[in-house]
Amino acid sequence: MPQPSPEKLEKLRRALEAYESGDVGGQLIDAEAEAAKAPVRSRALGLLDQRARSRKELRDRLVAADFEPEVVDTVVDDLAGAGLVDDEAFAKEWVRQRHARRGKSARALNLELKEKGVEAADRAIALEQVTEESEEVVARQVAEKKARTLKRVPADRHERDKFLRRIVGTLARRGYNQELVMRISIEVLDARIAELKAL
Repeated sequence: MPQPSPEKLEKLRRALEAYESGDVGGQLIDAEAEAAKAPVRSRALGLLDQRARSRKELRDRLVAADFEPEVVDTVVDDLAGAGLVDDEAFAKEWVRQRHARRGKSARALNLELKEKGVEAADRAIALEQVTEESEEVVARQVAEKKARTLKRVPADRHERDKFLRRIVGTLARRGYNQELVMRISIEVLDARIAELKAL
């Protein structure tokens, strides 16, 4: 195990003497400040253990838990400095997961990240993962899943349109543009009806 240099030992000795005499002077630690930060840090780490969070989201949760905003800001800054809070990395992972698993469009994801306080530059970098092609593929998967809930051929045009509106609504709620929504919804519904007729 490497030994501390004589300079480091001397600096530490002086800092300890100052601390013992009550003259912290920023050389070691401010015991009062550390005591105030400890419960905030503990709560913050617990929240980050559940899932990654944006700076704003973490700050808002801690302030809502009745911690002093100034102490919260210091703790969040410390965690960001340690790489535990990183809005760019958070945004990239948010987009990756919610585009693939939840079928969200780039537009919907951009709004979600904005609500979480992620800056425009970090949002733009994260949203580069979503291409027009990937949006179409994911939208089609979402629409096909909804279309599979149709268990019999619609009796008439009214019944068909009613089911079409359900597929359209499913895609629209995920933020896809109207042209894409209508085109894919009609295609997958027609394909599902043809599949049911062939049974």
